[in-house]
Amino acid sequence: MSSDDSSEPTSEEQTSNRFDRRTFLSTAAVSLGGGVATSTASAASGQVHTEAFDGNEWALRWRDEFNAGYIDTGIWNFETGNNNGWGNNELQYYRSNNAWTENGHLVIEAREEQYGGCNYTSARMTTQGKYNKQYGRVDVRAKLPYGQGIWPAIWMLGSNIGSVGWPDCGEIDIMELIGSDPDTVHGTIHGPDSGGAGVGGSYSQGNWFSDAYHTFTLTWYPDAIKFFVDGQQFFVTTLYDAQNAGREWVFDDGPFFFLLNVAVGGNWPGAPDASTQFPQRMEVDYIRVYDWV
Repeated sequence: MSSDDSSEPTSEEQTSNRFDRRTFLSTAAVSLGGGVATSTASAASGQVHTEAFDGNEWALRWRDEFNAGYIDTGIWNFETGNNNGWGNNELQYYRSNNAWTENGHLVIEAREEQYGGCNYTSARMTTQGKYNKQYGRVDVRAKLPYGQGIWPAIWMLGSNIGSVGWPDCGEIDIMELIGSDPDTVHGTIHGPDSGGAGVGGSYSQGNWFSDAYHTFTLTWYPDAIKFFVDGQQFFVTTLYDAQNAGREWVFDDGPFFFLLNVAVGGNWPGAPDASTQFPQRMEVDYIRVYDWV
C-alpha cells in the first residue's frame, strides 16, 4: 500500500501474505459469526478482569476512567474552532470549555449560544500524538445525546493523517448517532476508495441511547474489524471483503488515535430545528483498550 514500495509483490508473495493473514485469524480464534461471551469490569478496582470476548482472552493495556477530577491533558488534546465545518458543513464552534469531568464521567456538552461566528458550541477531544493504538479491543461506555441536528461520535483516525491526509489515513467510527434517530447507532470504516465512502452497519434497540449507559466495543484484527453494542455484534468487515470489492484495506498500515466529539448540524444529521433541546450531553464513563492474549 505504501507509495514508496520499490516493487510490486509477486503473485506468489500475495498468496503467501493472504495465507499468513488467514492463519492469524484461525489462531486468534476469530469467529466471523460473532459468538460473544459477556465481559465484566470493575472500575473501582486496580485491575480490570474480562472474560472471553469474541473468541479471545483480553488483557487491559490502557484506559481513562475520567475519575481524576479533571481531563488529563497528558492524554487528550482539544481541537477548537469551526474549521470550515470540519469537512461536513458542521455548525458548531468547538471549545475546551464545553468538556469537563463530573461524578467520574467525561461530559461533552453541545449548547445553543453564539461564539466565534457560530450559533452553537461543543467540544472535540483527541489523543493524537499522545496515545495511538493498532489492533486489539476498545470498550467505551457512554450515554448519548439526542435531537434533530445532534451528532455524537466515538471514533479513530490513522496517525499518519498529517502525511497522507484523509481518507488515505483510514477512519474507524466505533459509534455514531444521528440525534433524530435516537434508538440507532452506526459503526463504519472509511478508506481511500470512492473519496472515503464508508462501509458499515447499524444497531437499533427499543429505547433511546440517551436513556442509559451502553458499551460500544470494537475488536480490530489485521484481517477484520467488528462492531458491538453491549456485547452484541452488529457488523463485521474484513480484508477479504475489501479485496473482493476492489477496495484498499488501510487498517494494517499503522496505529490510529481516538476522537470524542458532539457535532451540531452537518451533512448527515442536518441542522437543528425548533424541536431540538439544548444543552445536549454525551457522557463517557470510561474508555478501555485491550490486547488479545
